[in-house]
Amino acid sequence: MKSTTPKEIATLIALFTSIVTGLILVVTFDFDRKNFYLTVILSCLALFLLTYIFCLFFLSRFIFEKIKPIYRTIHSLNVSDEKIKENIEYGNIVEVVSREVDTWVKGKTLEISHLKDLEKYRKEFLGNVSHELKTPIFNIQGYVLTLLDGALEDPKINRKYLERTEKSINRLISIVEDLEEISMLEAGVLKLAKERFNLVFLVEEVFEAQEIRARDKKIKLRFDTSYDKPIWVKADKQKIYQVITNLVVNSINYGKESGKTTITFIDLMDRVLVEVSDNGMGIPTKEIPRVFERFYRVDKSRSRDQGGTGLGLAIVKHIIEAHEQSINVRSSVNEGTTFGFTLKRVV
Repeated sequence: MKSTTPKEIATLIALFTSIVTGLILVVTFDFDRKNFYLTVILSCLALFLLTYIFCLFFLSRFIFEKIKPIYRTIHSLNVSDEKIKENIEYGNIVEVVSREVDTWVKGKTLEISHLKDLEKYRKEFLGNVSHELKTPIFNIQGYVLTLLDGALEDPKINRKYLERTEKSINRLISIVEDLEEISMLEAGVLKLAKERFNLVFLVEEVFEAQEIRARDKKIKLRFDTSYDKPIWVKADKQKIYQVITNLVVNSINYGKESGKTTITFIDLMDRVLVEVSDNGMGIPTKEIPRVFERFYRVDKSRSRDQGGTGLGLAIVKHIIEAHEQSINVRSSVNEGTTFGFTLKRVV
């Protein structure tokens, strides 16, 4: 139902008062007086104007005082009185306030939902950090205690446990370095050394570096087609090498034995879309929005056995965003996953 503005209320009151007054004058006084009707009309007009101004002033002031606390709440404590008066003067105040309160409620509901999600992710993140750090620390503690309990005197056991200790220490270092890199990327502290380079050649370097890892799982690394001509892009070569390496290693770790990892280049005029696809285990649809979170693992029972720090995809996302480009993922369970990101293309 449409509500009424202060102007409309003041107009109705003034009109009613003028008509009633005019009728009283007509009934009460002599019709034969000279200029009687002109006097009545002028009197009614004057009364209409006075009543309109009086009613509008007091109605506006009354409504202003009533809705001011609402505006202070839904907008900010610093909202100006002029802004509130402007809405009273030119808008249907009830509809305006109702609409703005409704918008405010929806906004707060979304904000509360977002804060709940953030709190949930924060707890998960802290739990994951704790677990990732505790595992190598407890391993180191166990190895050291074993050596102190007498194994230190046995050269074979001595070397074996020292090598395991070194492996756990290296894992700790990797986690700390990856966390530091993410923090620098998020803060914008890490500067990109952009240069022009051939993307095809860079991918070939990644394939060569990961050849042994892929061979161990009988996974074939390949392009979707033969790229005889170079594809020139402008980006931080080392960082993009890191991105492609992380995605390729990820596809190998979670790929099927005797499977394949395929890289495709798609021309987007001023950009090139790079897609890294595998035919591995895939990612459930509900998990896809969270794959780029720090320490988030789709299969928590298997993923830590695959190696890595759990930060690779988070770093990939931050590197691509630092280049002001986009990254996405699509996946089907038991069919495979495709990660795609864009880079600026140059001649």
